[in-house]
Amino acid sequence: MSPEAKPLDPTLLRSFLEVCETRSFTEAARRLGLRQSAVSQHVARLERRVGRRLLARDTHGVRPTPDGDAIQPFARQMLEAGSRIENFLKGSTLRGRLRLGVSEDFAFTALPDILAEFAMQHHAVDIELTVGLSGRLYEQYDAGELDLIFAKRRAGDQRGAVAWEEKLVWVGRPGSRVADADVLPLVLYPPPSITRIHALETLERAGRPWRVACTSGSLAGLRAATVAGLGVTAHSARLIPQGLAEVEARSPLPELGTIAFVVIGGDSHREAPRALARTILSATSRLLPSRSATVR
Repeated sequence: MSPEAKPLDPTLLRSFLEVCETRSFTEAARRLGLRQSAVSQHVARLERRVGRRLLARDTHGVRPTPDGDAIQPFARQMLEAGSRIENFLKGSTLRGRLRLGVSEDFAFTALPDILAEFAMQHHAVDIELTVGLSGRLYEQYDAGELDLIFAKRRAGDQRGAVAWEEKLVWVGRPGSRVADADVLPLVLYPPPSITRIHALETLERAGRPWRVACTSGSLAGLRAATVAGLGVTAHSARLIPQGLAEVEARSPLPELGTIAFVVIGGDSHREAPRALARTILSATSRLLPSRSATVR
């Protein structure tokens, strides 16, 4: 293999990325447990290897050059790929079938990637995935049909580990005035939807007249009906589906408060559910988009 064809040394990439993140050779060295001179040598070797200047140094500190910015995503991908290969080859003693139930809220988040990583590390575990309404997932878990569920917390049920608490908001078609109707039209999941119960109880307490204009058993159907302007619905503030936005009504709708998302079954006597519960709970930042990225 010619020198040009050799892959980049992960050690050099790791030092480069740490300097980019910390904007300091000293802090990068501290994080990596190396001497500052070693980190500087790693970056210099990487720059010679690629034939480009990757970091700019001045009296104010250090920052990536345009080329340095451009290669950071590729460098991270290479390190992540190496880590995944190591995890796969290390293998796992876990075996068997794991029945996982997940609220439909997470079907289009980073959950598939997280499950793929778990499957690579524990390749002898077969995951049977059920996506559905949180209320229905509770019923299946209590009936022994699921080993682990990741869902909204049911009122009065304190089981499970809280992944995070999230504000619920009223959402609808952007610019629609449907929320100004004397009788509020609603687009809801069918019973036993936890969000449905929460929304209706909130409206009843506030004395706000309502009617169910459309019912859908899927997130895709609920979104389609709401985008069409058939009514408004209650949804997690940071998981608002594309094409919807928080409702602006002439008479403000009652506040929906917060709801918790929990992982239930992680205290099982079986190691596989416990391991997957840990994986999900440690990855919640990837499942939950920042507020600035939420469609409004």
